[in-house]
Amino acid sequence: MVARHRALNLDQRFKVCYGVHEEAIPLDPLTSLVSTIALVLGVGWASGINLYAAILTLGFLHNAGHMNLPAELAICADPLVMAAAGFMYCVEFFADKIPGVDSGWDTLHTFIRIPAGAALAAAAAGDVSPAVQVAAGLVGGTLAAGTHALKAGGRVLINTSPEPVSNWSASVLEDVVVVAGLWAALQHPALFLAALAAFLLLLVWLLPKIWHAIRGILRAIAEFLRLPRARETTPSLPPPRHKRLPP
Repeated sequence: MVARHRALNLDQRFKVCYGVHEEAIPLDPLTSLVSTIALVLGVGWASGINLYAAILTLGFLHNAGHMNLPAELAICADPLVMAAAGFMYCVEFFADKIPGVDSGWDTLHTFIRIPAGAALAAAAAGDVSPAVQVAAGLVGGTLAAGTHALKAGGRVLINTSPEPVSNWSASVLEDVVVVAGLWAALQHPALFLAALAAFLLLLVWLLPKIWHAIRGILRAIAEFLRLPRARETTPSLPPPRHKRLPP
């Protein structure tokens, strides 16, 4: 019995280490649907904030045996994918904390985070019809666009502050929020969906204000650049001549 118990433990450890998980306990349809929706929305939401941290979190949780990703999303647990995501996360970790560089990095990732968020959300839907996958991709891409706009716009405003502490604090907070949010989406999907609904209301309220503040910054920069040029191009008028009155 002792040898059999040890063999069973070794077999379980092998499965956990190499990502071969046992069959999950069947869930009732409602619970399964809520979990799938939370995963679809969670990966889209997280991709817009920090795509590489999201992929690393999904891969780690899958390989550690804490969850079973859908077959279409299990590619995130591949060692090569995790190595690439880890390398890019290290690059972003430093680029995200330098004022000005972080905004340039966010501008570049406008073309990376949003499509990747759509692709991950479509894969998170699992083995479903193509129509459902397209719908999941659209929703996930939209969420990624919203969180990316909030992050990029917020960084522009933070960069107006001369001290670097705010950039570091915002960057670390974003990473923590991504990891905690994905963990909640996988472990407590109903709680995550409730928090996401509140976040979306806050997002709708914040984005117009951020855009208005950015327009004000751009207007101030344009005025600053226009003043020296106006001084250079303004012609100097000759001094007025005083007519002499006749005696």
